[in-house]
Amino acid sequence: MSKRRRATQEPKAVLAMAAPPVARDNPFTRSLAGMIGMGFLAFMLAVCLLGLFWTLKPASTAYPGVSAGADGVVTVPRYNAGSAEYGRLPPWWAVGEESALKLNSLVDVQAIEGISREFGVTPTGVRQATDGEIGEAVRRHWVYEGNRIPMLLGTDVLGRSLLYRVMTGGGISLGIGLAAAFISVMIGTLYGAISGYAGGKTDAAMMRIVDVLFGLPYILLVVLLAVASDAAIDEFETRQKAREGWERSLVERVLESDGVQATDAARRDWRADPFDPAGALATLTVPDAVAEARRAAGAVETEADEPVTNADVASAMAFEARPPRNLADSTRLVLDLVVLLVAIGGVSWLTMARVIRGQVLSLKNQPFIEAARSAGSPTRRIFNVHLLPNLLGPIIVYATLTVPLAILQESFLSFLGIGVKPPLPSWGNLAADGLNELNPYESLWWLILFPCLLLGATLLALNFVGEGLREALDPKRGRR
Repeated sequence: MSKRRRATQEPKAVLAMAAPPVARDNPFTRSLAGMIGMGFLAFMLAVCLLGLFWTLKPASTAYPGVSAGADGVVTVPRYNAGSAEYGRLPPWWAVGEESALKLNSLVDVQAIEGISREFGVTPTGVRQATDGEIGEAVRRHWVYEGNRIPMLLGTDVLGRSLLYRVMTGGGISLGIGLAAAFISVMIGTLYGAISGYAGGKTDAAMMRIVDVLFGLPYILLVVLLAVASDAAIDEFETRQKAREGWERSLVERVLESDGVQATDAARRDWRADPFDPAGALATLTVPDAVAEARRAAGAVETEADEPVTNADVASAMAFEARPPRNLADSTRLVLDLVVLLVAIGGVSWLTMARVIRGQVLSLKNQPFIEAARSAGSPTRRIFNVHLLPNLLGPIIVYATLTVPLAILQESFLSFLGIGVKPPLPSWGNLAADGLNELNPYESLWWLILFPCLLLGATLLALNFVGEGLREALDPKRGRR
């Protein structure tokens, strides 16, 4: 009886085919912080990068301080439009008493007179009213009316919309960060893959170069590259060294024609001598030398009462022969941005190179790589077909973690004044401008709060996304 009872109490076996399906774990939803970071990052990319198509367009005359030109067209972009008269205004939702008095002073005279007649108060009393019915009447004529969206975050010292500048600065910072991270990933992936696949002495030599670069101050390399590249662009535009070389060659030819050895003392004495229109400088066979010398001499004589020297004429001739290049503002702006992202991306690939090199060392001895090599597959095919697909996980993870580092470096360089040049904003130079406005007498807190807040939140979101991708793409971390 007991055996029969135990048999009825034992659970029946369930066939494997009839078992309920096992719920699959989506690896990309393992990290809640990563999902939140991805949502915030998508929002910032949409607002800042896509917002560039809005903020870079010409401003509207409805914004305070913006007026059309003689042809009736506004050429100033939205992020740079404004007037110092409307500068240092707080956000419309955080107006204090002192700011209210300043806003009252900006109200049109006719509106003040109308309120004065309506309430029977002097115009001075109307401008000093910050509350009550009179204050409410004055508020309806503040510059915020019709500009609540542009002035949502207040204005800077020049009356420009901080919202538009933060959006533009975010687009610039995110764009530079993404581009610099792409350069870093490309260099690090190729360098690490070549080093790991070649092995032997080639691997040892390439890794020693990486070790040496790791030992150097990282941010100092970025600063030096940025400063050197900026100086090269300045020289390309001004051609100062080319002019000095042309002038030095001219002096040597003049001294040679006079039978004088071109020593430093002879050059110095010749440059100090008065210009002789019948001398060797004017008769030297160079294109239009006589006309250039006489025109230069005449130009110098009209500017100063002192006698014209050979140095004055030679300098004027050099300026005519090697004139400076006139780079458009947009061209110079593009060159500065390219130099900045190359400087950042060119020194941030070291960690990526080490990671990829380690992955390649572990993959190149796998059976499928040996089989491909034995089948006669070329090295390019082995890398593209067999190695690269297995490297995508580490590449994506470390690329995501490289972007916040690049953005932080760009912001730091712009904060120091050697990154993005004004008037083009970035989160770094906006924070620097806001820091300059912090003082014990009047603290313009909104100028530093919003750029730093958005910068910190974006960096935090990028790190969350990187950790989430690491959880999703790393099987060992996913099984914990």
